[in-house]
Amino acid sequence: MVTLNINGRDQQVDADPSTPILWALRDNLNMTGTKFGCGAALCGACTVHLNGEAIRSCITPISAAAGQKITTIEAMEGDKVGKAVQDAWVRHDVPQCGYCQSGQVMSATALLRVNKAPTDADIDNAMSGNICRCGTYQRIRAAIKDAAKTIA
Repeated sequence: MVTLNINGRDQQVDADPSTPILWALRDNLNMTGTKFGCGAALCGACTVHLNGEAIRSCITPISAAAGQKITTIEAMEGDKVGKAVQDAWVRHDVPQCGYCQSGQVMSATALLRVNKAPTDADIDNAMSGNICRCGTYQRIRAAIKDAAKTIA
């Protein structure tokens, strides 16, 4: 049994300590907002926050997260910055297929927590590990800038 703090609540996970956070979330806790994309930390679909930092949950074992704070897409609506990002996503009609969007939102939220006025280069750098197969990158950038204005 591993105790994980997820979205402010301690949760018991009955899994091998080497189990990636992604699978503990999806398979053990039925939290399906975090998506599986590549399994190699290359696409960003599985992005969650570990102590506020965007990480790839598909390669991070639950043993590395014990005693840490994990935040998932499910908690973003109740978070000022996360909610601003989600609202901007809607205003800019960012999602097409939507599969990558939870990871995109998590990366954008982590960026805006540390940089309230990101430049295009800052956004490109922060979002470079998140792939959108639909190619909505211009809308993603516009939504991040919009969200930054609302939280400023």
